[in-house]
Amino acid sequence: MNERFRVRRHLISCLAAGLLVPSLARAAGAEAGNGDDALARRLVEAADGIRFPRDSFQTDITVTNYSDGEARDERVFRVLSRGNENTIVMTMSPASERGQALLMRGRDLWVFMPTVSQPVRLSLSQRLTGQVANGDLARANFSGDYNPSRIGAETVDGVAAHVLDLAAVDRGVTYARVKYWVAESDSRPLLAEFYALSGRLLKTCRYEDYREMAGRTRPTRLVIEDALKKGEMSILAYDAMTLRDLPERMFTREYLRRLN
Repeated sequence: MNERFRVRRHLISCLAAGLLVPSLARAAGAEAGNGDDALARRLVEAADGIRFPRDSFQTDITVTNYSDGEARDERVFRVLSRGNENTIVMTMSPASERGQALLMRGRDLWVFMPTVSQPVRLSLSQRLTGQVANGDLARANFSGDYNPSRIGAETVDGVAAHVLDLAAVDRGVTYARVKYWVAESDSRPLLAEFYALSGRLLKTCRYEDYREMAGRTRPTRLVIEDALKKGEMSILAYDAMTLRDLPERMFTREYLRRLN
């Protein structure tokens, strides 16, 4: 009787272990996954803080568009930003477009033109100039617009980097998906690939020429290349980034109407 009892208890223990091990494995996997997602979110937030100040600031951006290796045209924009949700992008040149302005509040975007009485609603993904979309200048809040996950590690130009996959939180953001490389040592953004909803690669962006601006080291040159048309690219050069106290009343349609 005792022998049969021991055998039965052994069988029950084995069965319980067989059921328990997969459950523990799933729990451990979920915990590891949650840890990776938390790490990915911290990395994206840190990279956002490197690209732009979290406080109100002003910067001038010169965008030079290239085709087949030759500069075709140049535009200068002034960006006024208050946090991640309020931005004004003013066209400074060419002279024929001076006075045009974009206003972003949250993910709502309008364009104001001196010759048109009412602002026109635009999408963040619509092209502004060359390879630059409206959202590339008006909204660069990756941590608020995408759900990130860490998918690996690679080396970019000799720099060890985390590889992140950013999935859009909804269709109102600039890109449906972003593949993002940030440095392991300090979370500096190094490279990004931007994808359409269909999964097609639209363009790539390299973050270069890190210099001191507005209190910390930031990329001052972005090279955006069209993935569909070889030789088509835009280079964004950031200059004179300064912290400024910008009141919220500036970021309204009524205020921009007065400017125009």
